[in-house]
Amino acid sequence: MARREDYEHKTEELLTPIIEEHHFELVDVEYVKEGGNYYLRAYIDKEGGINVDDCEVVSRALGELLDREDFIEGAYILEVSSPGLGRPLKKEKDYVRSMGKELEIRTYRAIDKQKEFYGYLTAYDDKTVTIETDDNKKLTFEKNDIALIRLAVHF
Repeated sequence: MARREDYEHKTEELLTPIIEEHHFELVDVEYVKEGGNYYLRAYIDKEGGINVDDCEVVSRALGELLDREDFIEGAYILEVSSPGLGRPLKKEKDYVRSMGKELEIRTYRAIDKQKEFYGYLTAYDDKTVTIETDDNKKLTFEKNDIALIRLAVHF
Protein backbone atom coordinates (compact mmCIF):
# COMPACT_ATOMS: atom_id res chain seq x y z
CA MET A 1 0.00 0.00 0.00
CA ALA A 2 1.26 3.48 -0.85
CA ARG A 3 1.99 6.01 1.86
CA ARG A 4 -1.07 8.05 0.87
CA GLU A 5 -3.35 5.03 1.23
CA ASP A 6 -1.78 4.14 4.59
CA TYR A 7 -2.43 7.65 5.90
CA GLU A 8 -6.02 7.65 4.65
CA HIS A 9 -6.74 4.19 6.06
CA LYS A 10 -5.27 4.95 9.49
CA THR A 11 -7.14 8.28 9.61
CA GLU A 12 -10.42 6.47 8.81
CA GLU A 13 -9.73 4.09 11.70
CA LEU A 14 -9.18 7.02 14.07
CA LEU A 15 -12.25 8.88 12.77
CA THR A 16 -14.75 6.04 12.95
CA PRO A 17 -15.45 6.21 16.72
CA ILE A 18 -15.74 10.01 16.57
CA ILE A 19 -18.16 9.84 13.66
CA GLU A 20 -20.25 7.12 15.30
CA GLU A 21 -20.41 9.00 18.61
CA HIS A 22 -21.93 12.03 16.88
CA HIS A 23 -24.14 9.99 14.50
CA PHE A 24 -22.40 11.39 11.43
CA GLU A 25 -21.39 9.61 8.24
CA LEU A 26 -17.80 9.45 7.05
CA VAL A 27 -18.00 10.13 3.32
CA ASP A 28 -14.30 10.10 2.45
CA VAL A 29 -10.75 10.76 3.62
CA GLU A 30 -8.05 11.98 1.27
CA TYR A 31 -4.38 12.89 1.62
CA VAL A 32 -3.29 15.10 -1.28
CA LYS A 33 -0.61 17.58 -2.27
CA GLU A 34 -1.83 20.89 -3.64
CA GLY A 35 0.32 23.93 -4.35
CA GLY A 36 3.27 22.71 -2.31
CA ASN A 37 1.19 21.81 0.76
CA TYR A 38 -0.13 18.44 1.91
CA TYR A 39 -3.76 18.27 3.00
CA LEU A 40 -5.49 15.60 5.05
CA ARG A 41 -9.20 16.04 4.37
CA ALA A 42 -12.12 14.31 6.02
CA TYR A 43 -15.55 14.71 4.46
CA ILE A 44 -18.47 14.12 6.82
CA ASP A 45 -22.24 14.26 6.47
CA LYS A 46 -25.45 13.72 8.40
CA GLU A 47 -29.17 13.76 7.79
CA GLY A 48 -30.09 17.40 7.17
CA GLY A 49 -26.50 18.37 6.37
CA ILE A 50 -23.31 19.21 8.23
CA ASN A 51 -22.66 22.64 9.70
CA VAL A 52 -19.51 24.47 10.79
CA ASP A 53 -19.93 23.45 14.44
CA ASP A 54 -20.09 19.76 13.44
CA CYS A 55 -16.88 20.14 11.45
CA GLU A 56 -15.17 21.90 14.36
CA VAL A 57 -16.10 19.14 16.84
CA VAL A 58 -14.73 16.44 14.55
CA SER A 59 -11.64 18.47 13.62
CA ARG A 60 -10.67 19.06 17.27
CA ALA A 61 -11.15 15.42 18.25
CA LEU A 62 -9.35 14.10 15.17
CA GLY A 63 -6.54 16.65 15.53
CA GLU A 64 -5.84 15.46 19.09
CA LEU A 65 -5.70 11.82 17.95
CA LEU A 66 -3.46 12.65 15.00
CA ASP A 67 -1.08 14.57 17.30
CA ARG A 68 -0.97 11.63 19.72
CA GLU A 69 -0.52 8.95 17.03
CA ASP A 70 1.91 11.07 14.92
CA PHE A 71 2.01 8.63 11.97
CA ILE A 72 2.07 11.20 9.14
CA GLU A 73 5.54 12.28 8.03
CA GLY A 74 6.07 16.01 7.57
CA ALA A 75 3.67 18.92 7.80
CA TYR A 76 0.09 18.83 6.56
CA ILE A 77 -3.11 20.84 6.88
CA LEU A 78 -6.13 19.10 8.41
CA GLU A 79 -9.52 19.99 6.95
CA VAL A 80 -12.90 18.59 7.98
CA SER A 81 -15.84 19.59 5.82
CA SER A 82 -19.08 18.68 4.16
CA PRO A 83 -18.62 16.79 0.89
CA GLY A 84 -20.70 19.39 -0.95
CA LEU A 85 -23.22 18.96 -3.72
CA GLY A 86 -20.72 17.92 -6.35
CA ARG A 87 -19.13 15.08 -4.43
CA PRO A 88 -18.03 12.13 -6.54
CA LEU A 89 -19.48 8.66 -6.05
CA LYS A 90 -16.68 6.52 -4.66
CA LYS A 91 -18.03 3.91 -2.30
CA GLU A 92 -20.79 1.32 -2.41
CA LYS A 93 -22.99 3.43 -0.13
CA ASP A 94 -22.69 6.38 -2.56
CA TYR A 95 -24.16 4.25 -5.35
CA VAL A 96 -26.89 2.85 -3.10
CA ARG A 97 -27.90 6.38 -2.05
CA SER A 98 -27.87 7.54 -5.69
CA MET A 99 -30.04 4.81 -7.25
CA GLY A 100 -32.71 6.41 -9.41
CA LYS A 101 -31.11 9.85 -9.15
CA GLU A 102 -29.67 11.85 -12.03
CA LEU A 103 -25.90 11.55 -12.45
CA GLU A 104 -23.26 13.39 -14.40
CA ILE A 105 -20.59 11.12 -15.88
CA ARG A 106 -17.43 12.37 -17.54
CA THR A 107 -15.23 9.92 -19.40
CA TYR A 108 -11.51 10.01 -20.07
CA ARG A 109 -12.03 9.36 -23.79
CA ALA A 110 -14.84 10.42 -26.09
CA ILE A 111 -17.62 7.89 -26.63
CA ASP A 112 -19.66 8.63 -29.76
CA LYS A 113 -17.92 12.04 -29.91
CA GLN A 114 -18.87 13.03 -26.39
CA LYS A 115 -17.25 12.89 -22.95
CA GLU A 116 -20.09 14.15 -20.74
CA PHE A 117 -23.27 12.17 -20.08
CA TYR A 118 -26.36 12.67 -17.92
CA GLY A 119 -28.85 10.03 -16.88
CA TYR A 120 -30.55 8.27 -14.00
CA LEU A 121 -28.63 5.52 -12.21
CA THR A 122 -30.35 2.21 -12.90
CA ALA A 123 -27.59 -0.32 -12.12
CA TYR A 124 -23.99 -0.70 -11.02
CA ASP A 125 -21.53 -3.37 -10.00
CA ASP A 126 -17.81 -3.59 -9.27
CA LYS A 127 -16.87 -2.81 -12.87
CA THR A 128 -19.76 -0.95 -14.53
CA VAL A 129 -22.35 1.80 -14.11
CA THR A 130 -25.59 1.98 -16.10
CA ILE A 131 -27.70 5.10 -16.55
CA GLU A 132 -30.91 5.79 -18.43
CA THR A 133 -31.11 9.07 -20.34
CA ASP A 134 -34.16 11.32 -20.69
CA ASP A 135 -34.84 9.71 -24.09
CA ASN A 136 -34.97 6.23 -22.45
CA LYS A 137 -31.58 5.15 -23.78
CA LYS A 138 -29.56 2.86 -21.49
CA LEU A 139 -25.82 3.54 -21.36
CA THR A 140 -23.33 1.31 -19.57
CA PHE A 141 -19.85 2.57 -18.70
CA GLU A 142 -16.80 0.70 -17.50
CA LYS A 143 -15.72 2.30 -14.20
CA ASN A 144 -12.13 2.41 -15.50
CA ASP A 145 -13.31 4.72 -18.31
CA ILE A 146 -15.01 7.18 -15.92
CA ALA A 147 -13.02 10.29 -14.97
CA LEU A 148 -15.83 11.71 -12.78
CA ILE A 149 -19.19 10.46 -11.59
CA ARG A 150 -21.41 12.50 -9.31
CA LEU A 151 -24.97 13.63 -8.74
CA ALA A 152 -26.05 16.06 -11.43
CA VAL A 153 -26.40 19.64 -10.25
CA HIS A 154 -28.49 22.02 -12.37
CA PHE A 155 -28.59 25.77 -11.70
